[in-house]
Amino acid sequence: MPNFAAVKLHETMKLMTCFAMIMAAMTTGLCACTEKMERTEVIEAQQIFTRTTRISDVMNAPAFGDWGRLIFPVDEGYWSGETLEQLRLVWYNYIDPDKTVEICNYLKAHADSVFLDIYTEAEKQDDPQKRNTGLFFFRGNPGAPFAVCNAGGAFAYVGAMHDSFPHALELSKLGYNAFALIYRPDDAYEDLAQAITYIHDHADELGVSASGYSLWGGSAGARMAAVLGNADYLYQLTGREDIPQASAVIMQYTGYNTVSPQDAATYACVGTSDGIAPWRTMQRRLQSLSNLGIPTEFHAYEGLPHGFGLGTGTVAEGWLTDAVRFWEENR
Repeated sequence: MPNFAAVKLHETMKLMTCFAMIMAAMTTGLCACTEKMERTEVIEAQQIFTRTTRISDVMNAPAFGDWGRLIFPVDEGYWSGETLEQLRLVWYNYIDPDKTVEICNYLKAHADSVFLDIYTEAEKQDDPQKRNTGLFFFRGNPGAPFAVCNAGGAFAYVGAMHDSFPHALELSKLGYNAFALIYRPDDAYEDLAQAITYIHDHADELGVSASGYSLWGGSAGARMAAVLGNADYLYQLTGREDIPQASAVIMQYTGYNTVSPQDAATYACVGTSDGIAPWRTMQRRLQSLSNLGIPTEFHAYEGLPHGFGLGTGTVAEGWLTDAVRFWEENR
């Protein structure tokens, strides 16, 4: 008679051997898959953006998560271009593709700390449009004063890549802590008030000085800076008496002409060929501020149109250095 016990033992051993081989294969495959994923993550992290990088690839870069879509305007119809070097923004001139590339790579290199929500999740659930806001933090020296940079866009969109990111980046290189605000065009003043409040309340955590700050802006962003730079409006919009007034407002190309004794020290620059913000309007406003005893400085650059940004390669190049000096003189 067959030895059934021996047969059963033999079959069991065969099954166990087969099972062990399957598990070994699965483990090897899993390890290989994990290693491949890790290599992919390392390669992705090491890749840098170039002039020919597609804008969509920047917006959808895994390192950026959900906020990558805020790097370029969320409002359609105001920008164009397939690649970084092809970026065009409505109402803006002299967009520097090399600066665009530098900014995108800076954001990627600091992706773990560069973006800050100014509204809570509960507030964003109550108003989904608040998901289209935030601060991009370009760090300077610990404890240094901060600047909030506000891009223009005619309160239709936010042209940050040319009108606030470059300014914030350059200020950080000079040691200042700089924030570029992405705001809702229909609620711009509310968002700037919230941003100032957020920075003030988190100053220690962020490593910035809460006093002696400045507000920067171009076009619509300049109006925002001027309004929140006014002591009365600051209180009305924040409801806070403990938040100090900005020590300086830095304005570019805007037709804002309201004057008040409560306005901050103001630096302004504009091009003489600006068809949107007449340079004489800015000049008259600053003269009125000067008549009130408020420190001012005004520059009109011959032949420049609207929206020249940093003015790289133009007669305005270097204006930011002048503006920083003005800020320091009035801190």
